[in-house]
Amino acid sequence: MRPHRTRLRASSAPPLPSPPSHAPSGPTEAPLTPQTRATKHRRRHPWLLPPTAGWAGDATQLAATSIILVVLGLLMSFSASFVDAAVTGGDPFATFRRQLTWAAVGTPVFLLASSIRTARLRTLTWPLLIAALVALAAVHTSLGLEEFGARRWLQLGPLTVQPSELAKPALVLWLAHILIRKRELGMDLATRTNHLLIPALPLLATISIFLLLEPDLGTAVLAALSVFLILYHEGLDWRWLAGGAAALAATATILVMTADYRLGRIRGWLHAEEFADTDGYQLTQSLFALGNGGLHGVGLGSGSAKWNYVPNPETDFLFAVVGEELGFIGAVTVLALFAHLLRVGLRISAGADDPFATLVAFTFTGAIVGQALLNISTVTGLLPITGVTLPLLSVGGSSLVATLGALGVIAGVARTSADQRS
Repeated sequence: MRPHRTRLRASSAPPLPSPPSHAPSGPTEAPLTPQTRATKHRRRHPWLLPPTAGWAGDATQLAATSIILVVLGLLMSFSASFVDAAVTGGDPFATFRRQLTWAAVGTPVFLLASSIRTARLRTLTWPLLIAALVALAAVHTSLGLEEFGARRWLQLGPLTVQPSELAKPALVLWLAHILIRKRELGMDLATRTNHLLIPALPLLATISIFLLLEPDLGTAVLAALSVFLILYHEGLDWRWLAGGAAALAATATILVMTADYRLGRIRGWLHAEEFADTDGYQLTQSLFALGNGGLHGVGLGSGSAKWNYVPNPETDFLFAVVGEELGFIGAVTVLALFAHLLRVGLRISAGADDPFATLVAFTFTGAIVGQALLNISTVTGLLPITGVTLPLLSVGGSSLVATLGALGVIAGVARTSADQRS
């Protein structure tokens, strides 16, 4: 007898439970950690840092201090320039509008420079140096513009560019790259002085020749200051540094003695009251403006220096306008901001893991603050007039963009160090 088999109909089978609506239809992925995101971004964008990486701490402090100085510079440049702009061009906002345009150009330059990984920045040093040297040479051709007895500018569409301002950061980046490359190849720079001097002095001499032909002694001095800072940081013997400083002073003395306008500046500096109507006029009026400001100043826009009492108040002598209109408190505030910039920049340099980043951050910080001190010293009569502007504050588009670019590189060093440690 066959066993009885029960046939199950499809309709009689109980329905299978449907999966929950929230259940994933495919294989699940583990949530991305910050480290995983950083690794993926580094693979996709090897040149750039993640947009939000490394901004906490020193990079933010550096950016905030730079913003404050730029905004203060825009206010003071308008106050110092609107009288002359109205008289000469009929538009009191002309100079301010031009400086505001340059600030708008410099802001993305700062952000881009702060986003480039420091190691990748080294690959740009040669192109930047070559471009700077070509631009310096182009100034002395028919492409160059001559104003106020000097040939220092190139006309690029609606903008006028001063290549000497762009040559300073290019000099720092290239020389830092070459010296660190020598260390990576096993060369002992501390005991082999020629390894330090051979790349530094020929490049400085080449750039200085271009600058002195413009003529622009002040920028040549600043270029020498940058080289001095690099060689000091890399351990050049102090006797070489002292000898270089003495040679620079002797060269400057010869250049002063061979040019009447430079000799006049020395006379006006040493005997300002005796030559108050001629060579000492600018310094005398600058000191008067500073003294007129008192503790609190006469008020923004209310100073007398810009009424043609102080020549070039919006460029070389902006600090005199600050002292008159914002008083001693305003002048000390500017000094405090640059002191904070120095403190943060040196801290970023000391905290960098890459020798190239350490050297670049140190040099850029020292060069920017050194230029500020040089300008303030000339305005207050501590040094003879050199024609050097006050970084981030004085009117000058090329200087503003170049300085913001250098500050962006320093911020990029801080961000790169923080990103590598995260």
